[in-house]
Amino acid sequence: MPDFQSAANAPRLVVQGAAAGKEAEMNNQMITLLYARLSKDDGEDGVSNSINNQLNMLRDYAERNGFTPYIAVQDDGYSGTNFQRPGWQELVSRVESGEVSTIICKDSSRMARNYLQAGLYRQMFQEKGVRLICVNDGIDTFANDDDFTPFREILAEWYARDCSRKVRSVLQAKGRGGKPLSANPPYGFIKDPDDKNRWLIDPESAVVVKRIFNMTVDGKGPFEIARTLAAEKVERPSYYMGSRGYGNHQSSYNEELPYAWNSTTVATILTKPEYCGHTVNFKTRRENFKSKKTTQNPAEEWLIFENTHEPIVSQGTWDTVQKLRGTPRRIDHLGEANPLTGKLFCADCGAKMYNHRRAAPTVHKKNGKTYTENNPQDVYQCSTHKLTKYKSGEACSLHHILTSSVREIILDVLQKTGGYVREHEDKFVELVRAESAIRQGETAKTYHKQIAKNERRITELEKIFRSLYEDKALDRIDEERFAEMSAGYEREKADLKSQTAALQSELDAYNADSIRADKFIELVRKYTRFEVLTSAMINELVDKVIIHEGKWTEGINPATGRGKGTRHQKVEVFLKYVGVFDVPEVRTPEEIEAERAAAEKSELKRTRNRERRRQYVAAKQTEKQPDAVPASPKPAA
Repeated sequence: MPDFQSAANAPRLVVQGAAAGKEAEMNNQMITLLYARLSKDDGEDGVSNSINNQLNMLRDYAERNGFTPYIAVQDDGYSGTNFQRPGWQELVSRVESGEVSTIICKDSSRMARNYLQAGLYRQMFQEKGVRLICVNDGIDTFANDDDFTPFREILAEWYARDCSRKVRSVLQAKGRGGKPLSANPPYGFIKDPDDKNRWLIDPESAVVVKRIFNMTVDGKGPFEIARTLAAEKVERPSYYMGSRGYGNHQSSYNEELPYAWNSTTVATILTKPEYCGHTVNFKTRRENFKSKKTTQNPAEEWLIFENTHEPIVSQGTWDTVQKLRGTPRRIDHLGEANPLTGKLFCADCGAKMYNHRRAAPTVHKKNGKTYTENNPQDVYQCSTHKLTKYKSGEACSLHHILTSSVREIILDVLQKTGGYVREHEDKFVELVRAESAIRQGETAKTYHKQIAKNERRITELEKIFRSLYEDKALDRIDEERFAEMSAGYEREKADLKSQTAALQSELDAYNADSIRADKFIELVRKYTRFEVLTSAMINELVDKVIIHEGKWTEGINPATGRGKGTRHQKVEVFLKYVGVFDVPEVRTPEEIEAERAAAEKSELKRTRNRERRRQYVAAKQTEKQPDAVPASPKPAA
């Protein structure tokens, strides 16, 4: 049922008729409404000629037949399937207020192209005692009851449906041809004045878009970014575009809130592949031609055409942002999120590592006494162990590691790798390529030759099969012999195709290694030096970090369950595009031996210190229990 009650608040577009005089004089009179509609503006300034023609015809009819006083109401550029037209809402409002005696229009299709709602409105007019006249259709609800009117309205709706189907097919062809379907480019772009299907970068707003992506890489969330932009009085997208006369908000932006950024706006910007230089079509759909509501299509149904316009951000930056957005980063009581969250994984079960941080002093009670622990805590632990350690069944181990230790390891890896890349770019690319399935260029040549040979043999097999089929058709060979031979040829053909695909895959990987190395080199060049580990470095250069379980040099004490000796833990840092990269050794044998000897000396010193500590603790325990029998010494090995 149409929402008649909302009509009273609708905007009014009223043109006063010549015989009506001033509208103020008609307050106590029943009036005639002349209604005109055009579905699409013809591009001329002011009211289109078609609207003028309709109104002239309706005025002439009203004055010749004595339908005075009258006023004219129009909707220029509105579809008949849309009943939220301002002129139509003006008409319904006046009918509801009881001031209309007659409605005159050119034909019934001017009122609506939806026969169900048109019928409801005709019923409302009848209940209000309003006379409806459609001049060209010969409809006059007071003079006769035209039984053919519903059929005319059905035909009008069919016409609208047919037009919608044709427009949809044109848009489908346009969208599949790589041209943008969006009427307006997103914030950061403007239309090319010479080509409406081409987008150009808007220098002023593109700076804001690039900054939003960079702030996300730095570890900032959408809410924090929106708050920063609002505080710096950066114009929000709807205000910026609407105030300059382009975009979807030319008449709906709030002039009183030019800097009202919100997290939803920022998050929407971060999800648009258009900022990488791509055209994305079929992101939304409408269920039918009557509905104005748009529904989001799943990303799998999008049609993406890459590199159709100049990008604002690189593909690598966009991919990094999407990965960051896919990992929840909760801000704890310290007021910040740990940038390593989502990067650390357990080496044994593959689960993400949980971050535990504590800054305030912690109070413990033991044996009736209260202890205060002032040491801050910032560690990562295996999430599987934390979630299942109290449940039945085997759970993963703790894999405990300090955040500070992980950061030191990552910084050391970046310093060594970055330094090597800057000094030996060519060797770096060669090393990355050497780790692939194809070790040398000669192997690549061999693969190319083998692929060409396989393709020639596949062509020969197809000719043989056609000849074999002709022999069967001409009864030169029997059915059994044909089946046996064709099966053998088909197996050979399938094996050749499988081998060719595998060789081509390795060749593609070989070529991709050079591309990946170049991308990593480009990232390294962004940073002049690696002195302090920042969130941007972690997010842009580190893909993931694998944490292994720590091992103690003297094993585990079965009585206490604590480790004895020195704890060693393996940590693997996977860099973006290149994975784990072992920097070639540049130290001399003498330097390596000196470092080994220093480490051995340090370990020996720690062992002696631990032994002294054990002897001291044992002596203290003996002093507290003088009558205790000393433990028998262990026999010599």
